[in-house]
This record gives sequence, structure tokens and C-alpha cells, in this order.
Amino acid sequence: MADEVPDPGPPKRLVRAKAPTDPAHGHPPGERPIAKHMDYGIVVLDKPSGPSSHQVAAWARNAVGAKRAGHAGTLDPKVTGMLVIGLDAATRALDLVRLAGKEYITEMVLHRDIERTRLAKTLEGFVGDVLQIPPKRSAVKRRLRTRKIYTLDLLEHKDRRALLRVHSEAGTYIRNLCHDVGLVLGTGAHMGDLRRTGLGPFKEEDMVTMHELRDAAEWFKEDGDEGELRRVVRPMEHLLEGVPSITVRDSAVDALCHGAPLAVAGVLEVDESVMKGRHLAVHTGKGEAVGYGHAVMTAEEMVAEPQGIAVELSRVFMREDTYPRAWKKGTGREP
Repeated sequence: MADEVPDPGPPKRLVRAKAPTDPAHGHPPGERPIAKHMDYGIVVLDKPSGPSSHQVAAWARNAVGAKRAGHAGTLDPKVTGMLVIGLDAATRALDLVRLAGKEYITEMVLHRDIERTRLAKTLEGFVGDVLQIPPKRSAVKRRLRTRKIYTLDLLEHKDRRALLRVHSEAGTYIRNLCHDVGLVLGTGAHMGDLRRTGLGPFKEEDMVTMHELRDAAEWFKEDGDEGELRRVVRPMEHLLEGVPSITVRDSAVDALCHGAPLAVAGVLEVDESVMKGRHLAVHTGKGEAVGYGHAVMTAEEMVAEPQGIAVELSRVFMREDTYPRAWKKGTGREP
């Protein structure tokens, strides 16, 4: 049996300063009042075959009474499986998973019989970089591009049907992959059923059905029972799992929400892995996601430099005035 890879544990944190977070403002993600929980909520939905991704997001919005909803990673109408939906303010954070890696279970239909050993060997050759041209009906420009296949497993093979599990880079077309495997085998092949089972940090067991979402919303409306609604609607911070992060002072939060960059004076802690130019998430001392941006300094510089800009935000998630203003207009952009 292969040796198990040890769990590296949580990332090491570098500390610049210690400061308390005021309980009068904001809430830990799992303790938000239900209205705010829904405002910053996401649903990892198991999309059925038939409706478009846009229609499913609209159904989710209507089921919980949200003002708006968006989705990450469009699925074709016939494709089932994971569709991550953001509600209201959480729609701002969906870009974090649109470009994340994805996992699929697909049926590949071979046009002639083939030995399992030859099929398995051929599939091994598709792990790594592959060249693809988007299909004619896709929404992106049709040009040759490279996509990465992280893993490609043969789960079952019977007659001319093979069940594959594919873990790939965003933008990989599984239909094209099945076709290309058939070309290399010389048998021809096409994609049958397709189901997405993973997206970014989420796994198949994280998914809930539209029925579960509707039932949870109805129970809350009728009985005021929040339990099931909190189970099926997650805090948007789950989108940031695995993303390097930085923790900031309460006094820096509102300025960030108004578009200011983060100065080193506002930094409390930062993941040791943060590198200059790389993306990272910005959190409050309670663990709330403020926004997402790129580091202007290394983690070591953020805790050592006496002044300067540490992070430039590219997207703000938190609503303005969640924390009190600790800055004055006209005094510069730094919090």
C-alpha cells in the first residue's frame, strides 16, 4: 500500500500586531443573523438535467427570496451536478471558483471494442497538458489552447462504454477529450452522460438538491426554524478555503470596503506563503471575508516594513458600513 501523504496542517502565520476585534460590529461567518447569513450565502447545488444554469440560479433566488443570484461555472442544460450559486452580496465572490479546477464523472462511448489495458494506457497519455479548440457552440473564441488534465481515472469499462473520472483545469471540454481519446485509440468515441462532482474546494458530498433548498426555506417561513436553511446555504467564506489570507484590523475594514488599498499599518497576521504579486484573501479578525486582491509585498515585508501598501484589492465582498469608519475623506487612500 502506498504511503499516505501527511496532512501539512494549517498554514503558518506571521504576526505583525495583536488587536482585539469589536463584537459590536460584524459577525463570525457561522454566527451571522439569518438575514445577513443569506445575504452572504452560497448554495452548492446539484443541478438536474434539463434547465439551464441561469434558470436554476433563478429558481434558487426565488426559493429563498433573495434579490439576486449568480452562478459559477456554467453547465449545459443536459449536464448534471455541481453548480455553485451566490446570493445577493455573495455574487461578488463567485469569480474565485469560476477559474478553479473541476472534477467530472463522464461516460465515454467507444465506437468499436477495445481491450481495457489498452484503454487505460491511452488514458494515461492524456494526463498533463492537452490541446483543445472550443466547440462551435461555445461562448469563447475558437482558437487552439492548452488545458491541463490533473488526473484521468478509468472507473469502469464494459463493452463499448467506459466510465471516467476527470480532474481538470477550468475551461477543459470533456466532450473534446472523449473525442480525442477515440482518435488516439483508432476506434472513435463520443461523450455520453456528464456530471460535475467537484469545483474548487467543494466535493460531491457538499451538494444539496433544489428540493432541499425549497424545503429549508419553507420551514423557516412557517416555523422560524433556521437550522436546515443554515445547512443548505453556506457562508461565502467557504469559497476561500485554501486561498492564502491576511487578517486586518477592524479600523481598516471600512476603508477597504470603499476601495482603499491595505497599508501595512492595518495588517495583523498573514500566511507565510503569501508572495509578492500573488492573490490572497483579506479577512477581519472574526474571519469574515472583506475582499480579494494581490500582494504588493511578501509576507515577511508586510510584518516588517514600517509603512507602505501591502495589498491592492481587486474585488470587495463586504458591504460598506459593516464596520465603523476610521478614516476621513480627502486624507489619502490608505486605511
